[in-house]
Amino acid sequence: MAAPTTQNHFKHTMLLLGLLILTSLHPTAGQVGSFFGRLGTNLPGAATTVGIYQQNNIRRMRLFDPHAPTLRALSGTNIRLMMGVSHPDLRDLANCPQAATAWVSRNILRFPNVTFRYIIVGNEIEPESELGPFVFPAMQNVYRAIRAAGLGGRIQVSTSIQINLLTRWNPPQAAEFKCSVNWFIRPILEFIRDTSASIHLNVFPFYAYLNDRANINLSFALLQPNSGVVLGGVYYDNLFYAIHDAFVAAMGKILAAATPLSVQQLPENNGTKTTTSSGSSSGGGHNSPPGHGSVPLGSGDDEIMAVTDGPIATVDNARIYINNLMRVVRTGTPMVAGPIHTYIFATFDENLRPGPEYERHFGIFLPNGQPKFPFRFQ
Repeated sequence: MAAPTTQNHFKHTMLLLGLLILTSLHPTAGQVGSFFGRLGTNLPGAATTVGIYQQNNIRRMRLFDPHAPTLRALSGTNIRLMMGVSHPDLRDLANCPQAATAWVSRNILRFPNVTFRYIIVGNEIEPESELGPFVFPAMQNVYRAIRAAGLGGRIQVSTSIQINLLTRWNPPQAAEFKCSVNWFIRPILEFIRDTSASIHLNVFPFYAYLNDRANINLSFALLQPNSGVVLGGVYYDNLFYAIHDAFVAAMGKILAAATPLSVQQLPENNGTKTTTSSGSSSGGGHNSPPGHGSVPLGSGDDEIMAVTDGPIATVDNARIYINNLMRVVRTGTPMVAGPIHTYIFATFDENLRPGPEYERHFGIFLPNGQPKFPFRFQ
């Protein structure tokens, strides 16, 4: 059989991306979860927080790192957990398989009644940072340790990336990863593909809008109905879809250039799938955060409507964004059919988070467990 051409392999890769980004083509209850961050001095305890999840029908939780009290509180609840690896552990996990085995034993096997679904090895690690070279080998070692423990069919291993690894996102079809990060992202995407896992994308229209208010309409950034625009000849209903599909297009190009897999070699449900985190601040100022999720808008004939809008970091705008987010992730994007599993950042405001003041106002619940604004998890 003749080897596939690059063009045919690219088409095949994009077909896999389109068909297999999620295993279901229909909305399911509990797709939207929430990120339980703990960088605050006035937050409820783990048991109370898990109770808040249960009372509000939140069936998915994301933790930045293992936290034994939260893991004990989750035991027996059937809340699906996405758990991160502490960044200080990455070096040891990458360099020492025994460290990965011990990590899995300490943080997963010790909690047999917790429904672990994803282990995220590194959150928005910059490839050029000192931790960049350790992400992929740490993913490999954690994956092998999970398989050795007999949990390979239940728990996926992935990492979380942000938009600034792309050269551009408009139009989405033209998006590519920066050449300087190909060494970092290519083995990760091949690993994700070959293990049938999901890459975790941090999709924050909030930051994209702050970084380019001259070219982005606030309604488009808030995912409001009837605010869509045409990008690259394709109609995009909202900015979340546009950023998501930019990642999908860039991933497709990386995988098209990777070593091809024949159809016979592809395991069931193979492809590059996605999960996402997203959210919007409800207060604390509106200055642009240099470098956070920043990427040029791009050039070409397509322009996102340029307007002068008011502040985005308000309680009302956060309410609009979160409710619209819950709506739009139930359906597919122009490039990907099916719902998008998404984690809202964050469950509570965290008054110890670094950075501009608005970084400390992403919560959707008050510390007493009451919603900051009306919303409903399905």
